[in-house]
Amino acid sequence: MADAFVSFAVQKLGDFLIQEVNLRLGLREDVQWLRNELLFMQSFIKHAEEYPSGDQRVQQWVFEINSVANDAVAILETYSFGASDVDGFASRLKACTCICTKETKYYKVGKEIQSLKQRVMDISRKRETYGITDINNAPTRPNNQSAMVRTLRRTTSYVDDQDRLFVGFREVVEILLAELLKEEPRRSVISIFGMGGLGKTTLARNLYTNPNIVSSFPTRAWICVSQEYNTMDLLRNIIKSIQRRTKENIDLLEKMTETDLESYLRDLLKEDKYLVVVDDVWRREAWESLKRAFPDSKSGSRVIITTRKEDVAERADNKGFVHKLRYLSQEESWDLFCKKLLDVQAMVSAMERLAKDMVDKCGGLPLAIVVLSGLLSHKKGLEEWKKVKTQLWQNIKDDSLEISFLLSLSYNDLPTALKHCFLSFGMFPEDYVIYAENIIWMWMAEGFIPRGEERMEDVGEGFLNELIRRSLIQSVSTFWENIHECRIHDLLRDLAVQKALEVSFFDIYDPRKHSISSLCLRHAVHDQVERYLSLDLSNLKVRSIMFFDLDFSKLGLINFRNGFQHTYVLHLGIRSNSTTSILPDSIGCLYHLKFLRLKGIHELPSSIGNLKNLQTIRVLNNFGRLCQLPPETADLINLRHLEASYSKPLKHISKLTSLQVINGICCDQWKDVDPVDLVNLQDLRMYGIMKSYSLNNISSLKNLIILRLFCKDNESFPALEFLNSFQKLQKLWLNGRIEKLPLSNPFPNSITMMILSHSELMGDPMPILGMLPNLRNLDLLRAYEGKEITCSGNDFCQLEFLHLESLENLERWNLATNAMPLIKGLGIHNCPKLREIPERMKEVERLARTCIG
Repeated sequence: MADAFVSFAVQKLGDFLIQEVNLRLGLREDVQWLRNELLFMQSFIKHAEEYPSGDQRVQQWVFEINSVANDAVAILETYSFGASDVDGFASRLKACTCICTKETKYYKVGKEIQSLKQRVMDISRKRETYGITDINNAPTRPNNQSAMVRTLRRTTSYVDDQDRLFVGFREVVEILLAELLKEEPRRSVISIFGMGGLGKTTLARNLYTNPNIVSSFPTRAWICVSQEYNTMDLLRNIIKSIQRRTKENIDLLEKMTETDLESYLRDLLKEDKYLVVVDDVWRREAWESLKRAFPDSKSGSRVIITTRKEDVAERADNKGFVHKLRYLSQEESWDLFCKKLLDVQAMVSAMERLAKDMVDKCGGLPLAIVVLSGLLSHKKGLEEWKKVKTQLWQNIKDDSLEISFLLSLSYNDLPTALKHCFLSFGMFPEDYVIYAENIIWMWMAEGFIPRGEERMEDVGEGFLNELIRRSLIQSVSTFWENIHECRIHDLLRDLAVQKALEVSFFDIYDPRKHSISSLCLRHAVHDQVERYLSLDLSNLKVRSIMFFDLDFSKLGLINFRNGFQHTYVLHLGIRSNSTTSILPDSIGCLYHLKFLRLKGIHELPSSIGNLKNLQTIRVLNNFGRLCQLPPETADLINLRHLEASYSKPLKHISKLTSLQVINGICCDQWKDVDPVDLVNLQDLRMYGIMKSYSLNNISSLKNLIILRLFCKDNESFPALEFLNSFQKLQKLWLNGRIEKLPLSNPFPNSITMMILSHSELMGDPMPILGMLPNLRNLDLLRAYEGKEITCSGNDFCQLEFLHLESLENLERWNLATNAMPLIKGLGIHNCPKLREIPERMKEVERLARTCIG
């Protein structure tokens, strides 16, 4: 796949030579030379990708060529050359200025191309010096990009994930459930400890989402402590997860001292029986700083702690319950390996013997087992499995595998594009939960996703799924059968940081050293931003910059003209108690910015309109805080993703014909929009809908795949007949009162996922919904006020997952024998009058409560 990057660079260099007919001869020759060298190397890369993954010389060589290709594209995009139509004296004067400017650009491009030439010559020398001469003799296998993308886009269901992850831990879950639910009024602490990779967090999350736990603890909260922690932030996060997030509450929390926060949380937790998970505690001091905030109201409240440290677990609570997480048995290890293997049927007896030898050497460590299974899933045939075993046996220590080597081997097995994607996870702080869309859109901006016939968003989703299938990345939550949130395990993050340093992929600012690598094109700043900004950044060409937890008062210190002009990705998280935090005007000089992710920003300057290459604007503010977008936002002709709850109507939004996602627009901002030109829009999320509004103009969006509509509080939807216009619509969420479902074809047959929430329907919706021929997933949340639902013969012929939640009047469920023949997951929550469910449904897998509401 690496050759896709080189191929794109060759194409861009060729286009540049054609378009810029007036290039100085020396520059033209240099660009032509670079293009020819990359074209020559491209043929070798196709074979190098198939080279034995243990040969790090080849891996490094391919990585460096790929970096040169990406940088060549970056240079041409940075110094973009635009022709001007000139007319009249003023225009001729402007043309003269443009000529001077162009010559300056040519000079800068020439210098940078010379630098790339030197790197290419160094790479060529390395091939000879390190004996990388037999690449073309490497075994090959089919590498069809489109086929690979289609394969990677396969998703895995929630039920299957749970079954796979908890093999060998079911009895542990039962023991800990009993401890959590026992009749003991005293607030007690359950501590789970063990080495990294044993599954402490996964076990705790399984307990946290268990239906019995959800129904027994009205108040629940989860925080992750990690090695670097801030007690005030931890307290705030617990409070935010418990109480309703309003603007007033958020403002109040930001103004509180640590003592105030502690007292506030204690008062909040006194009201109900609670469960709090304190994940990944490294030091006793961290727990000591929090435990005073957890009151003992003699109501049976519980706290779960996970830690690698035995002393932290033992001393958390003198009367608490301590569980040391054990290693898997030989049988459990093999069971886990097989469940994770993509194609168990293809494993012949000789391969099975090899696999059992390798699994035994994993020592019962779940992380090692699932990574090994993910690695072997991508090795075809006995000979390739033998090669993996040979590599592993060279690194046996004390009759067991070194987990670090196994993780490294799995990383080396990745195609170049996936290596880039994996490494990017290392830029995030430890235990950071990442939105799947966020990371995919970042990859697009960075150029990690090859351009081709497939949508880059779909390819990126496939890449993420592949990293998860290889157990290099963990899924935190899913929504509509897609990954919603993900994270990287601590041990794998350590690997990503180590590998990134080896190839100068990124650098994380270390305030203790007060330095950062000038060779790295990507910087992550986790804290002490002010010190980082005091460095001399003027000569850097930072391609990606990620600021985490920046204090609002330090925002004005950022001058984007200093070292950031080459930036493609800007991730800016502001901790702000201000309602007027404004992004600095200098943001407008980042002409090549493609991804802009903001948090805690409430106003964007008009200079944002200069960012013609921008693909993504994502503004994630605390609940209730809107963002003010300037009219110039409508000038961002390449914008694909607009995700911001903004305060004023954005006129001329229909000019943004590249838009694929709109999230945050209000109905009264949309009513004057003519959507006929939004031909690429696939995902629309609209809020503030009222019965008095007509939504008929939405029907112009013929390519819409996902539609989420949310009514204003206590409002009803207008007529829904317009929905039947969407012949490609697959996922629909209607949140708000529906006075009556249309009787004739209200929904397109293409729908596969549907959520009806707070609909307050008086008539049984099942006869209408049951006719949808492709519906696989249905959630009804406060959707029906009646006492009875009926699913007749042949209804819901494709339905696999059903959630019934908060249907408080529901008493009877009539289910025909041949209705829902494919059902495999059922969730019923807060339906107090439904005493009995159909007999056939009693054998169906129970689902945890849905995360919506």
